[in-house]
Amino acid sequence: MKLRPARPEEAGALSALCVRSKAWWGYDATFMALCRESLTVTARMIAAGDVLVAADAEDRPLGVGALGPLDAKGEAELALLFVDPAAMGLGVGRALFHALCGLARSRGARRLGILADPGAAPFYRRLGAIADGEAPSDTIPGRTLPRFYFDFV
Repeated sequence: MKLRPARPEEAGALSALCVRSKAWWGYDATFMALCRESLTVTARMIAAGDVLVAADAEDRPLGVGALGPLDAKGEAELALLFVDPAAMGLGVGRALFHALCGLARSRGARRLGILADPGAAPFYRRLGAIADGEAPSDTIPGRTLPRFYFDFV
């Protein structure tokens, strides 16, 4: 497995990977339609250097992660972190998470904020993220999600 920046021509394939990964949790079609926009990797995100890809030996994406912008308090937000269901359990998510932390630190971030899918909460806990209550979903009105942070300092 190698980690590399995403390429603009991959935006559609990476977005499809995010959808497959989210759907793995058993969400219905209505739910998936509501969150499709938040699962989209855009050319703008890629051009900004915010998207990393974990790829196999043939350079096929196994997972994708992205950072949001750094806020005034020195916190970056984990915008995306998805692993293709076929690659789950192989260390892809862990490798992407650590690479994204490195990218955030290189941009001056002191902390990474994480709004997690409930099914992914144990993964973030295993990586050392600290639970920080719940926050409103960024896509589903009325839904709350576990919130975590990961300090770099």
